[in-house]
Amino acid sequence: MSQLPHFQLLARYNAWMNDRLYAAAAALSPQALHEDRGAFFSSIFGTLNHIAVADIIWLKRFAEHPACHELREAISDLARPAALDRLLFDTLPPLQALRSRLDGHISDWVAALTEQDVEQHLAYSNMKGVPAQRPYASLMLHFFNHQTHHRGQASTLLFQAGQDVGVTDLLALIADSDGPA
Repeated sequence: MSQLPHFQLLARYNAWMNDRLYAAAAALSPQALHEDRGAFFSSIFGTLNHIAVADIIWLKRFAEHPACHELREAISDLARPAALDRLLFDTLPPLQALRSRLDGHISDWVAALTEQDVEQHLAYSNMKGVPAQRPYASLMLHFFNHQTHHRGQASTLLFQAGQDVGVTDLLALIADSDGPA
């Protein structure tokens, strides 16, 4: 069975949830967004920023795959962040614009992959410069899982700040089947 429809679903889910999170975040004051709430990345803004930072780091790695020249070109102007808490912007609007851009690149990248592409291994170096080589598909799962993990934190922080993002389950994007169970 092909893995590609699963990755395409995860890319759609990623963009859908990010739209919901940023809409909720936009309803808060800058002070509320930046307030230290005791989270891994301190604030709602810090958490949203971290997701974008990690996405850039991973997309830069994924773009090294020989089949990903279009992704490599699309993100060539983005600098690779040197730290996981590197602040990309001070305010929400430019971070939201970057988020939207990244989500578009993620969807385009996943749509262009073939089954043979995801069956390859990817050689990369971690943030400390330690080389690694792992299955591309497994790294893609990590990529989407990482986003989900931190979006869960962000949705909790937003709820605590009075903003409910609503349904967050992947199930909301899975079509119902009329076929036999």
